[in-house]
Amino acid sequence: MRTVTAYAAPSATEPLVETTIERRDVGPKDVMIDIAYAGICHSDIHTVRGEWGEIQYPQVVGHEIVGTVTEVGSEVTKHQVGDLVGVGCMVNSCRECEYCLRGEEQYCAEGNIGTYTGVDPADGTITQGGYSQAIVVTEDFVLRVPENLDVAKVAPLLCAGITLYSPLHHWKAGPGMRVAIVGLGGLGHMGVKIAAALGAEVTVLSQTTSKKDDSIRFGAKAHYATSDPETFTELANSFDLIINTVSAKVDMGAYLGLLAVDGTLVNVGAPSEPLEVPAFALIPARRSWAGSAIGGIRETQEMLDFCAEHGILPETELIPAEQINEAYERVLRSDVRYRFVIDAATFSEPTPA
Repeated sequence: MRTVTAYAAPSATEPLVETTIERRDVGPKDVMIDIAYAGICHSDIHTVRGEWGEIQYPQVVGHEIVGTVTEVGSEVTKHQVGDLVGVGCMVNSCRECEYCLRGEEQYCAEGNIGTYTGVDPADGTITQGGYSQAIVVTEDFVLRVPENLDVAKVAPLLCAGITLYSPLHHWKAGPGMRVAIVGLGGLGHMGVKIAAALGAEVTVLSQTTSKKDDSIRFGAKAHYATSDPETFTELANSFDLIINTVSAKVDMGAYLGLLAVDGTLVNVGAPSEPLEVPAFALIPARRSWAGSAIGGIRETQEMLDFCAEHGILPETELIPAEQINEAYERVLRSDVRYRFVIDAATFSEPTPA
């Protein structure tokens, strides 16, 4: 086993603290990764604060991980020492259900094993995430990072990138499709960039127009303020696909009214409280309301390659580990444009036993 430094939540109400954790020995099909960068996702905050259900503490979160392979098991064939790789929101699944067999491990019938708060089938321990110096993952859930992507910026693609790529890909966003992205945050700004690269006509729906210049720079054709009631009148029946990235309760009837006939609104933001949908916001125009998780391993690799081909990277702010708690507070204030990335080189070295 290897002792590494990490930042962990001691409870739902306390700040994260520097600590040490044990990483398991590398098994025959495992890969040891020295982490270089880890993104901060709003999901991390929801999780450690108990907003999505009870978890065991202490807990290390982080599911946007980029680093270098430093050791491989005797049966590993997909990766070798020195490779630049990534790990996203999953580190295993049942591998046997219909969803896993078709490459959609995110919908595993048995429940995929999360990068944190899951139960590791290798040793029965609770999985600990990327706010740490190293991680051991089975090779099938390790992704190849294209060399032309900036390693200091690429980590958020492993959650924010794939969370938006997957529904845009599934609902066939492309030329001739009118796409709206609700919310221009860590998820939303990736949705704008990816949808524009796919050839769709993109509109951003944000609370205000303060980020309009960013929207246009990322590839949107228009930006509207949802705080203005006239927006919902002017844009009624306008969109074929709406991706809602907001993790808060919104007026779903109003947003569904922006869809054209046969349009679909997809929720990727996950508020902790239920959303209400009026039936007559759906029925008269044969509209659909859907949800989407991340992507499977195959689709995530496809997303990374697509971003490399089109030069797509998240907008990031690099921080030292000691600023993680401050970054959490700034995320909650929407005071980041648009994703924090932790420089893992700033973790203290573990004290020898």
